[in-house]
Formats: sequence, structure tokens, C-alpha cells
Amino acid sequence: MANDLLVVAGEASGDLHAARLLRQLLSLHPEIEAFGLGGDELRQEGCELLAESRDVAVVGITEVLKVLPRARQIFRLLLAEVDRRGCRLAILVDSPELNLRLAKELQRRGVRVIYYISPQIWAWRRHRVRQIAQRVDEMLVLFPFEVDFYRHHDVLVQHVGHPLLDEVPVLPQAWQEAPAEGPAVYRLALLPGSRASEVRKLLLPMVQAAALLSQRLSLEVCLIEAATLPAGWVEACLQGIDLPVRRVTSNRFQAIADSHLALCASGTATLEVGLLGTPLVVVYRLNRLSYWLGRMLVKLPYFSLVNLVLAEAAVPELLQGDTEPERLAATMETLLTDPEAIQTMRSSLARLRHRLGDAGASGRAAQAVAQHWRELHSEGAP
Repeated sequence: MANDLLVVAGEASGDLHAARLLRQLLSLHPEIEAFGLGGDELRQEGCELLAESRDVAVVGITEVLKVLPRARQIFRLLLAEVDRRGCRLAILVDSPELNLRLAKELQRRGVRVIYYISPQIWAWRRHRVRQIAQRVDEMLVLFPFEVDFYRHHDVLVQHVGHPLLDEVPVLPQAWQEAPAEGPAVYRLALLPGSRASEVRKLLLPMVQAAALLSQRLSLEVCLIEAATLPAGWVEACLQGIDLPVRRVTSNRFQAIADSHLALCASGTATLEVGLLGTPLVVVYRLNRLSYWLGRMLVKLPYFSLVNLVLAEAAVPELLQGDTEPERLAATMETLLTDPEAIQTMRSSLARLRHRLGDAGASGRAAQAVAQHWRELHSEGAP
């Protein structure tokens, strides 16, 4: 059997988690030759990339339509390479629009499919669980509540825990050093996301909100800039804004921990900020059709991962029109000037690490994949 392993991560967070898994897997089986779709993190772990994840990473139902031509091209390219190499094992990471279709074609070819990081089908489009049951050999999930959902639908599932517990350090927090009456200068972190589609919608309102807030409070602003952002975007958004903004491309965890408040796009980043203990406001903005469809389909009380994991409204969630600069600035000002509200939020966030489980998720995921790898080799699969 060939030593090739297909790895497909269609967005930045998936690229990071897949890379950590691959690193652990290669320590167990250094003969593995990984190839597929991803970003810089997977490339650094030795994965041969046939295409970049930034080409297909979008948020929203209608937004997917814009990248369909490139996604189809990548789809065909991945399958052609699977056929050429005779690959028999695949790790698909999140990105259900691409990966569930890919899983169907891989199963037809006799490729064993491991799905790492479940799509949020427990929140919406639950019918997809039938597709997973037919096309996926094992689900490796991050959250304990996902296990019962998949077992109920007769899907082989294993809870490996969340890799962020290993990646996000415990650091001193800005509020620990703040005087009782509040800091002389408030430090604000902006996290507009890693996908081009979400940054396009959120970066400018975030910067404008910070500029409005700086008229009422003494403020220092840092922008946590994802490596996936197209060149020149940040400069264009900051143009005409009368506010110094420090751009952070490395040591982002330290920059977030040093901040008194973060304005954060919905997604994995909210868990990173929450694990660091920095109070945050979560924002989410789609085009009107995607938002309308989402409201029809999603049946959850919260949309941020922090609130879902904690099962409470621990952090504010601002949707659509509420992400206008004036509303963002007002929400941030209320939080920063209300010590009791900040302390309540910090107390809730302090429980987040425990709720996510134990450290070592990447290692457990690698062990699960290694078991499949050994089974395929012991069977002498062609």
C-alpha cells in the first residue's frame, strides 16, 4: 500500500489544527507522505499542497457561490491526485461544503475517510448527518456534546478534545493589573477574522467603532492580522481613519492577553480570546440572503462558540445591523466602564478551559488516525 495520506483543510483554523495533528501523526509514522489542500501551517509540517485553502474559505450560504468555480477545480485536482497516487486514507477537516462532497467520491474509490472537526450540523442542516453516516468511517470531534449526537445517528465517533487547549497558553491578563477605578488607557484588540469574505464585512466597521470610542475613552488599538489576508487590504481599510492602529502579525496571544477588550469575528478565534480570559464582544455579519436563510435553519440560542460551550450568554453577540460602528462603540464603552460587567464576564470565561476537556487533543486525534493507517497496512490494501 502507498504511504500517501490526503489532508484537506479548507480554512485557516482547519489548517492550524490539521497541521498539529499531522505533526503528531508523523512522529508515529514518519513514512507518511501527506498531500492535499491547506495553508502555511500544513506546508510547514511537510504536507505537499496542491491548492491553497484561502481560495475556498468563505462565510455564508450565498458567499459559497462566488468561489464555486475554483472549488470545483480544486475538487477535481484532489481526486485526480488520489487516483494517481493510489491513496487509501484521507483526513478531512471541517469545511463541509467541500469535504462532504469529497467524502462521497473518496468512498466510491475505496478510500477510508476520517473527518476531523465536525461541521456544525447539530446547529443547522441536520440532514447532513445521514451523508456523514454513509460517507465517513470515523468522526473525530472537539466537543463532548457532539458524541451523543453522532452516536444517536449510528456514526462511529470519538471525542478527542479541543486542540486550542494545547495551543493557547495561560498568560497574565490586562485586567489583573488594572486599578479598581479602571486603567488610564484602555487597550482594544480587533480580530476581524481570517476569511476574505468576513474581513471584507467586518474590518472597516471595527476600525470605525474604535475611532468613535477613542473620542470618549483613552484608547490603544491593535489589529490581530491573519496571514491569509490579501496584501493591501488593511492599508485600504485604515486609510482616512484618524486613529493609530498597531498591526499584530506575530505573538497574537500575548497581544490579546494584554488587551482589556476584544472585538472578535464569530468563529474559532472567540475560543482563543475566551481561553486567554480577555473579555470580548462577538460580531457576525452576512449578506441579507445568507442571514435570512440562517435564521430559518439555525435552531440554537447562541451563535458564538464561547456561549455555546458555556451554555450561557457570557459574552455579547452582535448580528447584522448591530455591527454598525455606533452600536459597536456603545457596547464596548458600556462594558469597559462597568467593572461589574467585566468581572462577571471574566468569571464565566475562567470556566471555559475546564468545559473544553483535557489537553492533548492533537495527540489523541493522531492516535486515532494511526490506528486506521495500521489497519489498512495490515490488511495489505492495494
